[in-house]
Amino acid sequence: MSLRFFLPSILIAATFAFLVSLGFWQLDRADEKRSIETSIKKANTGAVELIANEGSLQDKEYYEVRLQGNYLSDKQFIYDNQIVNQVSGYYVLTPYTLEGQSKAILINRGFIPWNGRRDKLADIFIEQNAREIKVQISKPLKRMELKSTDSGIEFPVLIQSIDLEEMSEIAGVDFSNVIGLLDDNSQDGFVRKWEPYTGSIEKHIGYAIQWFLMALVLAIIGIRIGIKQRKK
Repeated sequence: MSLRFFLPSILIAATFAFLVSLGFWQLDRADEKRSIETSIKKANTGAVELIANEGSLQDKEYYEVRLQGNYLSDKQFIYDNQIVNQVSGYYVLTPYTLEGQSKAILINRGFIPWNGRRDKLADIFIEQNAREIKVQISKPLKRMELKSTDSGIEFPVLIQSIDLEEMSEIAGVDFSNVIGLLDDNSQDGFVRKWEPYTGSIEKHIGYAIQWFLMALVLAIIGIRIGIKQRKK
């Protein structure tokens, strides 16, 4: 076998293997999403439980639960650079303390569009009286560092990412490591279209098919090149 034929063969084989691996990786991602979907359905088949202890929320990811306590309206965060229905805006994150508990839970009260006015926030004030709310428990997907802030910062604080430890220092509040997504039917919220995960199963399957088809086309090209070389 000549070097002129050997090198292209190695390149084609390596590229083929890479494309196939990408296809299987997308199928694995689809399986992960399918597992999450199953977990969500399983989590919300029973009655909505009233949780009185913050520690009990740690194993309640994807569960819908009821909480009793009050909001801390003077410690709110504006989670910027969010897009809902192709509209840019921000989420409103409001601390919520359970009755008799020391840790607060950040409640995502929903999405507000900027509407071309980044210099003016919507009215996000909320009364601090005791109330019961219904939320879906979620865990932040990323732990990213926030930019350094001044000690005399004014609330609501604009953030670009969620780092619960850093946010605890900014607010002077001990936050739980879970977040509550306020139920669509609960009051004192904004636009709420929660997605339990990013992307969809169908999208990953579609990508997998594309990678496999590309690998198939490359294999056909490689076979044709091999046949031509043999004839020579």
